[in-house]
Amino acid sequence: MTVDGAGGSAFPEGSTVVRRDVLRGKVWSAAPFRVIQDTGTVLMLACWPGVEMLAPTTWIEWLRTGNDAVREQAIPNLASGRWELDRWVWRDTTLLARYEAGRYFSVSRFFDAEGHCGGWYVDFVRPFQRTAIGIDAFDLLLDLVVTADLSSYRWKDEDEYAQARRLGLIDDALHQRVETARQQVVSLIESRRGPFADDWSSWKHDPAWPAPALPRDEPTG
Repeated sequence: MTVDGAGGSAFPEGSTVVRRDVLRGKVWSAAPFRVIQDTGTVLMLACWPGVEMLAPTTWIEWLRTGNDAVREQAIPNLASGRWELDRWVWRDTTLLARYEAGRYFSVSRFFDAEGHCGGWYVDFVRPFQRTAIGIDAFDLLLDLVVTADLSSYRWKDEDEYAQARRLGLIDDALHQRVETARQQVVSLIESRRGPFADDWSSWKHDPAWPAPALPRDEPTG
């Protein structure tokens, strides 16, 4: 059962939630996070190196080999509804992600092993829905990379987004919502409002918290 992002009970600080990408009722990815804050509308989540998650085998193979042909197969797999999941361990960076109910985007920052904070990363996603174990959303295959000082940005994976449009994964109505979200994000960046109003760079995860983990019965395919 799912409920709107702003509905249902807020998750307690420090608890584990599973953020899943779900398309047509099938899980595309599943990753456990620690809850940093949940106001009922804004949800802040974190994960760090060593956290085990489920990801499409094409994505995992691409990360291991750098073979772009494997990566390019991911979207046709999505469109056909045929893919497999495997386990992958998050590495190298700590991720702090902010989701806001009803928004078609999330905002993240990454921290290296020394705790240094990089720039901003915006994922365009379907608005999250709360579930019994966390939240369900879906990555819409378009991203925005923003410098730490918010002075410039660049669009990323527009080719994948265009391919998803051609294959029918993103219809005209959803595309219009993404276009609106793009305008909203650029406006927020330029005016330093919303998620870009606060400096996240001094945040540290609590070392007393164990790594979040997937439920034992989370499906693997």
